[in-house]
Amino acid sequence: QVQLIESGGGVVQAGVSVGLSCATVGLVFSDYATAWFRHAPGKEREFVAAISWSGMTTYYADSVLGRATISRDNAKNPGLLQMNSLKLEDTAVYFCAAAPRRQFFTSTYGMVASSYQYWGQGIQVTVSS
Repeated sequence: QVQLIESGGGVVQAGVSVGLSCATVGLVFSDYATAWFRHAPGKEREFVAAISWSGMTTYYADSVLGRATISRDNAKNPGLLQMNSLKLEDTAVYFCAAAPRRQFFTSTYGMVASSYQYWGQGIQVTVSS
């Protein structure tokens, strides 16, 4: 059974950083791209960042560009998302997701939720003033 398990959320002050981890169970990590999406109350689910199976290609939402870094270590498994200079509007439930490897990791593939086959349960990040 495939599982994606997020960790690292919590309550953080505006302006500081948070690191989120995504551990996978039951799949070959290097055969999947990973991404982070978030869902804030009253808003639709939003793409945050994605990274290809090799780690060579990344995509970011405009709302986090310059403040977020997505990374992965195929030897150690966890996918990571580091977000700096947190804003109140970053408050959301953050979901890790995994998409099957394809010939190319395009933006139209990596930034779209429907590409992702497996999803974690989500983890709350609350930014306080």
